[in-house]
Amino acid sequence: MTRQPAPSSTENLNVTGFTPLTTPRDLKRRQPLSPAAERTVLAGRRAAQAILHGRDDRLLAVVGPCSVHNVEEALAYARRLSALREQVADRVEVLMRVYVDKPRTTVGWRGFLLDPDLCGANDVSRGLERTRELMLRVSELGVPVATELLDPFAPQYLFDTVAWACLGARTTESQTHRAMASAVSAPMGFKNGTGGGIKLAVDAIVAASHPHAFFTVDDDARACIVHTRGNRDGHVILRGGRNGPNYAPQFVREAADLMVGAGLNPAVMVDCSHANSGSDHTRQSLVWRDVLQQRRAGQSALKGLMLESNEVAGKQAIPADLSELRPGVSVTDACVGWAETEALLLEAHAALG
Repeated sequence: MTRQPAPSSTENLNVTGFTPLTTPRDLKRRQPLSPAAERTVLAGRRAAQAILHGRDDRLLAVVGPCSVHNVEEALAYARRLSALREQVADRVEVLMRVYVDKPRTTVGWRGFLLDPDLCGANDVSRGLERTRELMLRVSELGVPVATELLDPFAPQYLFDTVAWACLGARTTESQTHRAMASAVSAPMGFKNGTGGGIKLAVDAIVAASHPHAFFTVDDDARACIVHTRGNRDGHVILRGGRNGPNYAPQFVREAADLMVGAGLNPAVMVDCSHANSGSDHTRQSLVWRDVLQQRRAGQSALKGLMLESNEVAGKQAIPADLSELRPGVSVTDACVGWAETEALLLEAHAALG
């Protein structure tokens, strides 16, 4: 039940109401991490860590929808991905993008976590329930979950189900998010900023690798200061910038050199979407193949690829009548379809043989 703010002449002047949420502990009690899901999470984290630190020469592939908007469609995709993941597992470690919190340049749909019914109601309680359910079910299919860290309090509710996480281009420079990343139990990717600067991401990795103290809530939703030891599994994600793509060999070398110069293990992932593809999903395959060629040419700093993929290629606007939504089509960035996803992963498997 939403309650109105108390009358005041100095605070909450732009606040229209407060809606209480369940506590992280209660949500986890209702939807516990099953033994099967826990095995998937831990195995996915260990595999990603080994790849990033050079103990495993496989490729780390983070593939899936730009943003999830329908649980059953996401699970249908996960079932397909589970079978394909097994097929390429000896050379490619595949994780599924389960992105539920959408950063916006101005305004727009904020993602499944905040608005699971795509209607503007912002039913976060339902969003938390449905998101945790989805992440658990994907993990129980044997597919490790990958997601983006955006909301400051979401990790307490969800991150025991997450095998890999990242900060986006808009949050990599945020001190709040860097501190939060230092607490995450999974490997963390850091995208270069929207301007394209790579050093910004390297600085973020350095910051997140050190201990921090920051404000958050505990499992009982009590305000607290959490103290961290730092996350040592940070890596750069090249996603292009305002001046164009940055997946070419010179940019990969720059990222690796900056990491070595900062005392870090050189580990670079390339995002095939966003500015690297000019926001044209049909160009993601060009980026993918270029990076595979660089790997074959001996660029050992290249550890992974990210692909925005869905069951059906393209994107759609969210219609006023939600019954008009086309199944399996992204409602945010345009994605490649399943047939192309399968072909690219099999191509990677062949190329890395």
